[in-house]
This record gives sequence, structure tokens and C-alpha cells, in this order.
Amino acid sequence: MRPTRFKNPQAEDGQFQLRLIVAYVFMLLMFCVLIARFIWLQVYQYEHFSTLAQNNRISLLPILPNRGLIMDRNGVILAQNYSAYTLELVPSKMPDMNATVAELKKLVNITPRDEKLFKKLQGESKDFESIPLKVKLTEEEAARVAANAWRFPGVQVKARLFRDYPYKELTSHVLGYIGRINQKDQEQLDDEDKTTNYKGTNYIGKTGLEAVYEDDLHGQVGFEEVETDSGGRAIRSLRRTPPVNGNNLKLALDIRLQEVADKLFGNRRGALVAIDPQTGGVLAFLSKPGFDPNLFIDGIDSQSWAALNSDWQKPMINRALRGTYPPGSTFKPFVSMAALETHSIGMHDVRPAPAFFTLPGSSHQFRDSNKNGNGSANLAKAIQVSSDTFFYKLAWDMGIDKIAPTVGQFGLGRPTGIDLDGEASGVLPTKEWKAKRFARYKEEFRRWYPADVVSIGIGQGFNSYTPLQMANGVAILANEGVAYKPHLVQEVVDAKTGKSRLVEAKPDRTLPFKKENFEYVKAAMQSVLKPGGTAWRLGVGLPYTMAGKTGTAQVVAIKQGAKYNASALAEQYRDHSWFVAFAPVDKPRIAVAVIVENAGFGAAAAAPIARGLFDYYITGKVPGSISGDMKTVPMDTADDAAATSD
Repeated sequence: MRPTRFKNPQAEDGQFQLRLIVAYVFMLLMFCVLIARFIWLQVYQYEHFSTLAQNNRISLLPILPNRGLIMDRNGVILAQNYSAYTLELVPSKMPDMNATVAELKKLVNITPRDEKLFKKLQGESKDFESIPLKVKLTEEEAARVAANAWRFPGVQVKARLFRDYPYKELTSHVLGYIGRINQKDQEQLDDEDKTTNYKGTNYIGKTGLEAVYEDDLHGQVGFEEVETDSGGRAIRSLRRTPPVNGNNLKLALDIRLQEVADKLFGNRRGALVAIDPQTGGVLAFLSKPGFDPNLFIDGIDSQSWAALNSDWQKPMINRALRGTYPPGSTFKPFVSMAALETHSIGMHDVRPAPAFFTLPGSSHQFRDSNKNGNGSANLAKAIQVSSDTFFYKLAWDMGIDKIAPTVGQFGLGRPTGIDLDGEASGVLPTKEWKAKRFARYKEEFRRWYPADVVSIGIGQGFNSYTPLQMANGVAILANEGVAYKPHLVQEVVDAKTGKSRLVEAKPDRTLPFKKENFEYVKAAMQSVLKPGGTAWRLGVGLPYTMAGKTGTAQVVAIKQGAKYNASALAEQYRDHSWFVAFAPVDKPRIAVAVIVENAGFGAAAAAPIARGLFDYYITGKVPGSISGDMKTVPMDTADDAAATSD
């Protein structure tokens, strides 16, 4: 029998009331928490969540500016833009990329080169980035892909601007090229706080003027605010900030003169730099051979890259800017200026110019290029006939401490400061240079010997200069000491206002040398093209005044007593052919340095190129030897090209 439980109604009622109060308090606390959370979200976090909501609804789309044009001094377009369709893939949005590409091949002509380049770019990009598979689609191809877009998630057809260099090899070492922005470029943009201005931009200047004037050419990116739906599709435009197109560059360079220089060179290797002595503007800047910069814009394929790098003629090297060579006898006018300025010789002093020169106490013979010598000569005649023994002795008497300081003021042995990156310094030898250059060798190699200066006197030995430095030095000499910094860009034209900003219009410095010494050396150089001079044939029928100096620079040393025989040497060991010149003599309009690699005597190879170039520049006459090869330079104007870009 179960025990009987007695209920206490008062106690049970009390417990029920307590539970009711606890539940009420709990609900009240929860309600307070909700109110607090509501206040926190609506008041204190309002800005944050409002921004997130706006971002979900509004997207900012970059609007790319047109890259600035580059034109020559006459307005001929050298670098331009054109629009075309590209087929681009976003790997992260594609379920099976290989299958998609296979299907796309049925709609578009995708070559093995396109696929190889795509894989290369894919390796350099992130999966969510848009990567071009095929550029420059035809309108029919673009329409086919667009009509089948629903079948290919992650596939886009975009209209983009492309860069074009119509003169290809002719301007490759001046303009350089643009290329896709890689990780290194991106890091540099981040460091320079330029990331925002490169939103949506795929290309940047890599070399040449394209790189040096990147800030001017690129312009300012614009933005468009668009409202999007839940699927991310744009519904309407809310606000638009237009882009500012890049500035245009107008060069001092004359593309027709450049073409004449190129044709005169033919297939030979070397470099030519022509400068206006009155302004420092570079009229022609040629490095042979060159390369097609268009290959690099969307990433060069491995086959073309291997071909350029394996070419023994090294077309990628900018010889005018980075090639350093012994100047040979073209160095003698500068030594002459040093001799006159230091009173090491008088204008009328006559000295021996025998077949060979020997140092005191030595049997070693420094031979003259004329096996019979030139008898005796004053300084002017020594320049005219290019007497080596005269300058051996003159340099020996002067010593390097008198030669280097004067010659250095012509800009030899140091960068000229031209508006291109990567300029070589060259070598103007001094005692300090030798000690530093051979610092890790024994004392006997670091020491400066008096005999070191002998070969330097004729432009051999440790001398090593770029064609640009030689052209700049001759321009300063022709302009009697008034020096301008060489520059390729003459004007930067503001794309928005059309106003021009001149580049380097003022003299950089004036050499403190005597006018009569300049006139003496210039007259001696003029006599080089007259009967008795080393380039007298060049002066025949000259319709204007011209001064110059031939040079033949040894590439390898010839043993004592041995005779130079070019045909017995491999081509790369034969002498270089040099010529420096300016014209007209009284008021020079053009100064030039030409080197033809391994071409022998300066008067035979380099000098005729300078004569043909001067004939065209001063008289407008195209040399008969190339008149049939000249192609007509299109007369596109900046306005035409701008219209194409738009």
C-alpha cells in the first residue's frame, strides 16, 4: 500500500511564482541584450555596415586612359594605340579550363603560340585575374564567342587598346617597349603609392622612353560608380570620373634621318648618334642590329626570345648607349685640345712624326699606321694625316695628369645624362682609376706606368667610350665649349591643355677653354677632308663645310713585328671603323659619331655613312646608293593617331 502524500498549496504556489519571476527576469535580460545589440549595430556600427551595404550594391569600375603618343620632331607617329578585341579567361571561374579551351578552338583560331603564351602568363598571374588567350580577334570571331558566352563561364571578350611601334627595329633602342605588369612592377607601384592609378591597367613601360616617361605617358585612371544587382550585373551608372589621357612626347629625333642612317649601315653592326650642337637634341640614335619591340607587348614567346638571345650579333644590346669601344684616332682632337690648353705644345711647333716611336731605354716600337711615317708635323698636320707617332710622343710628354682633366670636360668617361636608363660610364683612364680597377691584383698591376699613357694618346689602351659620349664630345667641340645635355624628348605635350613643356633648352655648362684653341682644332679637323687628309675622298664635291676625324680601333693587339692582316682574322677580331664629324663648320647644325664594328679603316666604312647622313640633313639629298631602298615614311599626324586611339 502506497503512502499518502499531503500537498501544500501555499508552497507550490510560492514555487510557481518564483519560477515565473525568474522567467520574467530572464526574458527581460534577453530583451535588454537585444536592445543593446540593436543600438550597437544601428548606432555605433552604422558607418561600417552602411559601407558594406553600399559596396554590395555599388561597384567602382576603372576607366583606362589612352597612353600618350610618341612622335618625331616632324609629327610622324612612332608609337601609337589601336583598339581590338581580346579573348580572356578567368581560371577561377572555369570548371574545366582544358575542355573550355578545346571548345573555344572551334570558334576562334587559337594557335599553339597563343596557348604557350597563355600558359606563361597564367604562371605569372593569379587565378582570379583575367588572362588573354587570344588578342586581336576579328569581328567575326568576337561575335561568335559573344553569341556562345552562356556556354563558357569565366570567358570574356573585351575591347582593349594596344600599343604599336610601326617602325619596329628602326626605333627599338630609342622607344623601348611596354609589357604586362609583373610581380616586380606591382611591388614597385606599391612602394611608390601608385597602385590606385594603375587599377585595371595591364601594361607599363619596360625599357627606353616608354619606361623613362612612364608617368607622363600613362595618364590618370578614371572611375565609374555603377549599381549592381544580386548577381553582380550592372544596373545603372551612378557617377563617372573621366580618365585623363597620357601626355604626348615630341622627340628631337628625325625618323627620316634615322631611316637614312639605317639604310647607309645596311646589314653591318655598329651604332650612330647625331646631335644638334645648338640644343643637345638627338637627331638620330641608331644601334644595329635592332629588334621588333612589338614582340614584347603581350609577352614574347620562348622561341622568339631564344632566337634573340642566341643571335651572335646581340640585337638586344643598345650599342649607342651601352657599347663601349676604344675610340682610336677620333680621340686625337680631344688630346690636341688638352695639349693646347696646358701649353704642352704651340700651334706652330713642328715635331718629328717618324715611322715608329720608342720609349727611352726600351726597344719596343710603337708603330705608325703609315709604315714610312710622316716626316715632321705641327699639331694641325698631325690631326690631318692622323700621325700616331706624333701623338705617342705628345702624350708621353704630357702625362695622363694633363690629358684626363681636359678631355673629361668633354663628357668622355662618364654618363651624359641622356633621358634613357642604363647608360654606360665608359673609361677615361687616370692613375686613380687604374688603382681602383685593379685593386684586388698585385701592386705591379695597380701601379700607373709612364708607358700607359703612350697608347692612350691615340685612343687605344684603357680608353673606352660609348658612341653617345663621342657624339656629345664632338658636339661640344663643334660648339666651342657650349655644352647641352643630350636629350631625345624635345617637348612633353599636355593631353588635356595641349600646352608643351620644353625639355633641356638651356646650356648645361660652358668649357673654360680659349676660343682660338677651338678654332685651331676645328680647322685641323676640316683639313682631314681636304687633299692630304685621311678622309680627303669624302670631301670631294662637298656643297657645305664639314670637319671630321677618322679612327681605326684595334680589337686585338698585334705582336711586335707582326703585320695586321684583316683577312687572316675572324670577323669579330678585326678593327672597328670610327668617324666623328660636324657641319657646317662655322655654325654646326649636326655632330655625329659613327662606329661600324670590325669594318676596318675609318675612312672606308664609317666616314661615308656620316657624309651620306650630312648630305640628307643639310641639303635634303638622299644618297644615291640607298635612294632605291628608302621607303616613304607615312605622314600620320598626332591627331590621326589620337583618333585611332579613341
